Amino acid sequence: MTRSARRRSGAVLAALAVAYALIALPQASFAATDDDEAPEPTSSATPSPTPTPTPTPDPVRSAEYWLEEYGIAEAWETTRGEGTTIAVIDSGVASDIDELDGAVTGGADMSGVGSDDGRTPLGSDVHTRSHGTWVASLAAARGTGEDEGMIGVAPAANILSVSIGFQSVSEVPFDQQVADAMKWSVDNSADIINLSFTTNQTAWGTIWDEAFLYALEHDVLVVVAAGNRAGGTEVVGAPATIPEALVVGGVDPSGRASDAASTQGVSIGVSGPSEKLLGIGPSGEIDEWSGTSGAAPIISGVAALVKSAHPDIDVNNLINRIVRSADRAPDQDGARDPSYGFGIIDAAGAVSSSIGAVSSNPVSDITLKEWIRLNRSTGSTGQLESGTQPTPAPVELPALPPRDAPVEASNPYLPSPESLREVTLPLFALTAAGSLVLLGVLVVSRRLRSLRAERDSGS
Repeated sequence: MTRSARRRSGAVLAALAVAYALIALPQASFAATDDDEAPEPTSSATPSPTPTPTPTPDPVRSAEYWLEEYGIAEAWETTRGEGTTIAVIDSGVASDIDELDGAVTGGADMSGVGSDDGRTPLGSDVHTRSHGTWVASLAAARGTGEDEGMIGVAPAANILSVSIGFQSVSEVPFDQQVADAMKWSVDNSADIINLSFTTNQTAWGTIWDEAFLYALEHDVLVVVAAGNRAGGTEVVGAPATIPEALVVGGVDPSGRASDAASTQGVSIGVSGPSEKLLGIGPSGEIDEWSGTSGAAPIISGVAALVKSAHPDIDVNNLINRIVRSADRAPDQDGARDPSYGFGIIDAAGAVSSSIGAVSSNPVSDITLKEWIRLNRSTGSTGQLESGTQPTPAPVELPALPPRDAPVEASNPYLPSPESLREVTLPLFALTAAGSLVLLGVLVVSRRLRSLRAERDSGS
């Protein structure tokens, strides 16, 4: 059953419940007619109970439309992400945030300018400094009460805050920071690594080969934002081009590919909401924002729910449950679309649907190891050791002609056999032929003059 079908079923059940409540209400007895006076109440009458006021919905929680629309609240009936850890490699997750109290269980700084625990927001502008805290709150915020305050997709999951410096904040090269952050995250028991950034370039340095391989070899899922057209990303860029990562595209609240807050690319695996999102800023205030930077932690939260419900699942099957349970987008083209991937996230389906196991990554036609073997030169950082991949079958080529015999060095000012054959002799032949023609012309000319002189004397 798709999410829309479940929503329709829920609406029908809600209507039936209201009807039943109306039927079950006690009915008043009206025995008196218009001409009769109403009977005086007796002292034995049972007083009417005071109605319980309906609580006013929390506006923040109500604004988190993705919780109901994408099956997240339904998935909470099974799990809230207990026992899982999401590493947020970003600008840092601010401390002293009520909704994140107890969520951040560790952290580190890779920029050299942040705090050791990764809890100091970094960035040259407010947006960048808020970015990491927004991302973490979408993934695993706890709320401030039973139905109050912002709550994340996996509110029982743990967060690792790994701060890196964007732009010119740090003197440490950005590629190095990301590589170090990924290795630290894996070594500190991350199940999922969230990367809500793009380089706007399809290629990446060899230093990322080793870091991404390290995560894959330790069975850690890497979730990557596809990027946004509004930010200048017309097609996905690294790290969203790295094989075996789960790349996330964005949709608007109607379920259509977002024009500004997403992009497209063949590596997109699944889509999630990327517009009218909420996030908690470093000051503790709720901000509205957009972008696949927000869709990615929503998918990371869903991955935490699936991992919690299926603790022994490997990365390939974790991705498979997410993409195979996705709902088809309204204008999706084919089984996999460059704007939507395999479809739009359905958290409840990813957690509870019956989905067969796979032995390979369902979103990549090639493994990262094989890509490195084919694309990196010998001796590069990501070069595989000999024998780690099957050797391709040899290709039969025709035999090459025998090579020319070596030629001894000679004086360049003296004619060589080749120059005599190819230049001097042809030039001599042409010169000789021209001389013969010229001589013939002269002989004929003299003969004509002689004949003319004889004719003139005879006359």
